[in-house]
Amino acid sequence: MRIRILVVLALCAGLKLLGADKTAPSVQEFTIDASRSTVEFALGAVFHTVHGRFTVKSGMVRFDAATGRASGQIVVDLRSGNTGVPERDRHMHEEVLESERFPEAFFSPDRVTGQISSEGHVLVHGILRIHGQDHEITVPARVSVHERQVSGSANFVVPYVKWGMKDPSTFVLRVKDTVNVTVNLVGTAS
Repeated sequence: MRIRILVVLALCAGLKLLGADKTAPSVQEFTIDASRSTVEFALGAVFHTVHGRFTVKSGMVRFDAATGRASGQIVVDLRSGNTGVPERDRHMHEEVLESERFPEAFFSPDRVTGQISSEGHVLVHGILRIHGQDHEITVPARVSVHERQVSGSANFVVPYVKWGMKDPSTFVLRVKDTVNVTVNLVGTAS
């Protein structure tokens, strides 16, 4: 009887080493904590850089480690955009973002390349819907998972003028036609 128990234990251990242990799901779901997540931007201009921030409204992402497929959506409240200068913010909302007409931006991931782990660097591919148009993008991101806490950060460039938004440059003040975006997301894995 004792030998039979040892054989069963050895067989179970061998199957686990071979990867037959299917207790760890390949599909993970991450819920974004909007109150701890941010979207910041930097717009280069003559003699200075304009810095600002948007509020993350909500988000949920599903990721299948076996296939790299992803789904879900991250929603950013464009009406929350703030640079700290009321007149500039009014112009940004009325003339460039048209945030009353297009109040939100949505990122919908569809695949992830790389390993999500305790300290993983990945490429996230998906669709960014902003100003009423869909744009395919691939964003390099750093994702950390510690127990059930998930954090991710990404930096990328948005060619906002090329994407149909108005260039706010004037005869005197010139700004770049691209804006640098930094996204920091915090959430939990279910």
